[in-house]
Amino acid sequence: MFKPSVDLFDFVLRQNWHKVSRMYNQKSAQIHITSSIGFLLMIVEKVGTPSTQLGPRMGMEPTSLSRTLKTMEEAGYIRRELDKVDKRKVLIFLTKEGVEKRRQTRDLIVDFNDKLNAKIPTGKMKTFFEVMEKIEEITDTELEGLSKYVK
Repeated sequence: MFKPSVDLFDFVLRQNWHKVSRMYNQKSAQIHITSSIGFLLMIVEKVGTPSTQLGPRMGMEPTSLSRTLKTMEEAGYIRRELDKVDKRKVLIFLTKEGVEKRRQTRDLIVDFNDKLNAKIPTGKMKTFFEVMEKIEEITDTELEGLSKYVK
């Protein structure tokens, strides 16, 4: 019988992501946002970002993304505008308040990354990112293989 081991990559990745996620949720709460809102604030570009690009970049389902964008709009962090060329596209822009929350979020992220960089040698960080890239490639291949079973 298979018995999961904490040495399996999947368990270590999930356990650490869960801790990082909890940390960011607690830090985000200090600036009165959620970590999802913080990450969305970080990826909205100055020239506007099509709402359809946000979900895949965040790994969020459309329903969750819609709720989060609605919350952000109600809080005054974003505004939506129809694309001037393609009226089917909705672009997301940060408001003045959104830019300020983005700055606060960036400070939280930079602080944590500075702590990581201070403790982890550059070569190991480079290797980490190379490994994460390979994981993404393998996962994408696995998902492509599974997509024929999911309609």
